[in-house]
Amino acid sequence: MPTLYHHPMSAASRFVRLVLYEYELEAELVEERPWEQRPDFLALNPAATLPVYVDDSLQAVCGATVIAEFIDEVFGVFKRDRRLLPDEPFRRAEVRRLTEWFLVKMEQDVTRYLVRERVFKLLMPKENGGGAPDSKALRTARANIRQHMRYLDWLTGSRDWLAGNTMSYADFAAAGALSSLDYLGEVGWSETPNARDWYQRMKSRPSMRPILADRISRITPVSHYADLDF
Repeated sequence: MPTLYHHPMSAASRFVRLVLYEYELEAELVEERPWEQRPDFLALNPAATLPVYVDDSLQAVCGATVIAEFIDEVFGVFKRDRRLLPDEPFRRAEVRRLTEWFLVKMEQDVTRYLVRERVFKLLMPKENGGGAPDSKALRTARANIRQHMRYLDWLTGSRDWLAGNTMSYADFAAAGALSSLDYLGEVGWSETPNARDWYQRMKSRPSMRPILADRISRITPVSHYADLDF
């Protein structure tokens, strides 16, 4: 069975898990704490970043978007109308653009700060950067999230799904990022009703159930986290 090295609060890891669940592909989940720099993990991915997918031949595929492309090439062609990366080149380009938006731009502006300061620092030993949250980093991330939520609200108000008429990798990239932030109660859903309605549709998918069942030691999710009706 393939193996996915991940962390339950990593947006990129959640994205890949969602794609695997949506395609009904099995993989053993191995929780990895990349700051520990385990030699066995570094042998798979010298960059020490998540996620890493190891297939049955023990070959490693590193990085969320690279894994997603690999999964599409190997399995997507057999999914027909359920394929998450469209055939048409310009539609593929839009899916890739938005996938990058939520896994790279939003990560750089928002997600990595909130998750690092509120989660990872609690788990890290002091010598690896653990300790009290940086209040300045939290304030900056909380200011930045408003821009991203406004953009998400516009997308969800003007399209059936984020990248067009069909569900795609873009929706699952956004759901991976937003679910991590929603676990921490950092998303102001009342200010973005279109985004809220879209996320409610995403939460109702069977592929989201394992994500909504995630629990992090010492950190209780916000009360509505697993509630399909908020």
